[in-house]
Amino acid sequence: MEEKVDTLNENLDKELGLKYPCNWEYKLITDSSDNLKSSIKDLLGNRNYNLLFSKKSKNGKYDSYILSLIVHSDEDRKSIYESLKKDTNIKIII
Repeated sequence: MEEKVDTLNENLDKELGLKYPCNWEYKLITDSSDNLKSSIKDLLGNRNYNLLFSKKSKNGKYDSYILSLIVHSDEDRKSIYESLKKDTNIKIII
């Protein structure tokens, strides 16, 4: 099984000093854009969010997207991250 790069894990437990609710962005890298859009919709349900295409990798194999939404607490932000991390369509989360 492919291991995901976990670039945010070390920051998950650090106090960021955020005032909630606030806008939060996750950069998602995928090799399956259509499946990603469906996964995000399933994951976030009725929550308001924006999923915007960012760029295509140099060799065209990967696409990156910016997922932007309002998070209501540290727990909410971390929970979304953990759910994204479990999604097989997402290769890297930044």
